[in-house]
Amino acid sequence: MTLQANVALATFSGMPDGNDDVRELSAALTAEGLGAEVVSWDDPDADWGSYDLVVVRTTWDYTARLDEFLAWADRVPRLLNPPGVLRWNTDKRYLRDLDEAGVPVVPTRWDLDDVPADWPEYVIKPAVSAGSRDTARWRAGEEDKARAHLRSLREAGRTVMIQPYLSAIDTAGETALLFCDREFSHAARKAPILKVGAGLLDAPNGGDITAAEATPEQLAVAERALAAVPGDLLYARVDLVPGPDGAPVVLELELAEPALFLQHAPGSAARYARAIARRVSRPSA
Repeated sequence: MTLQANVALATFSGMPDGNDDVRELSAALTAEGLGAEVVSWDDPDADWGSYDLVVVRTTWDYTARLDEFLAWADRVPRLLNPPGVLRWNTDKRYLRDLDEAGVPVVPTRWDLDDVPADWPEYVIKPAVSAGSRDTARWRAGEEDKARAHLRSLREAGRTVMIQPYLSAIDTAGETALLFCDREFSHAARKAPILKVGAGLLDAPNGGDITAAEATPEQLAVAERALAAVPGDLLYARVDLVPGPDGAPVVLELELAEPALFLQHAPGSAARYARAIARRVSRPSA
């Protein structure tokens, strides 16, 4: 008896081979006896119905083509994470739902007419974005530039969110908690990524990733966030930062196409591969 199944790992045309995560997962799937193929989500020749499962991975151009991406997700017969989760999670207004469910999240104001006067430092970003694109960190004295940023997003018809910049990020960074089948898998630390008055910090310092240990308090908040989301979650990433009192709060809940940082946690790729194998196992002679 052998396991015969074929899994597609969805990417985009700008990254046809995926990233390190995709390569590690592909190798782990092969070790599980599964076929793995990396396919661009918008490939007109792809036969999505021929795969036993399609796993959303590095589909990182979706923010500029969200309606098209979600329509594609609706057409794929066996997709994880599922289309309903993708639709909810690709717009950061999901933070409202988490807040209403009692999950501690970074305070967020939506579609303000002007920049906040009571926050000495803050971040402006669109509700649909990835990789911190069109996101900037501002502070008192930079109101004119911040207003121009706010105005440019609003004039483009984008929902704008403004959050206080939590100073502990500069020392503690962000902690990403990774889950497989809703079970905790591993954690990683993301170094600070935004510089004042502009977008991303320059490499190599900005956004460096290192392995981390999750605290009980972080695990409790992450599990509360996941409990607020119905549906089948093959993978999930909960990004936490220290709040004003030092307690962890959710910065983002990544259920669409998050980096899983598999290379920072030995055995994690095999864990996800086994979760996929459980979903597609069809023994045949």
